[in-house]
Amino acid sequence: MDIREQKNKILNFYKTRKRMPGYKEMLHLLGFKSKNAVYKVINKLVEQGILEKDPQGHISPKRLVGEVPMLGIVEAGLPSPAEEQLLETISLDDLLIKDIDKTFILKVKGDSMIEAHIAEGDLVIAEKTDKPKIGDIVVAEVDDEWTLKYLRWKNNKYYLEPANRNYKPIFPKKSLRIGAVVRATIRKYKS
Repeated sequence: MDIREQKNKILNFYKTRKRMPGYKEMLHLLGFKSKNAVYKVINKLVEQGILEKDPQGHISPKRLVGEVPMLGIVEAGLPSPAEEQLLETISLDDLLIKDIDKTFILKVKGDSMIEAHIAEGDLVIAEKTDKPKIGDIVVAEVDDEWTLKYLRWKNNKYYLEPANRNYKPIFPKKSLRIGAVVRATIRKYKS
């Protein structure tokens, strides 16, 4: 079994059980008889940036998804001849996440951002920040309630604007605090 297969076994364990396997579990999972062999695999995966160790030696996955092959370009307009060609590989983590320690995912409820192509049930990847820009889609606490809206500026005041004509802008009565900026939206289509 090569390092790629070992990595996949460990990450599949994590995905199905929502926790990393312990050393004893890895012995069985990887078919090893020695904890030293497990230790070497873990260190190799840490070197490759797949796992990370905290100061106490606990391991966790460093990336949400490994690298995915990018095979080419597809027309969304008129059909054109296409040829599968490996252009490169892309790490979705590198593409979507700048700072993993400040990043979290929220599930969207409601339709106030539908014209920004964010629908109920979508997941948004948000990054905590204290420096949002006008026009960012933000996760904001307005008058003690959290919402997802565009950050706007009018008459020397911040306000929140929905992306749905059926909703009105929100002008804070007491307070407005920006918790995060939305970096990406994830929508899973049912098969």
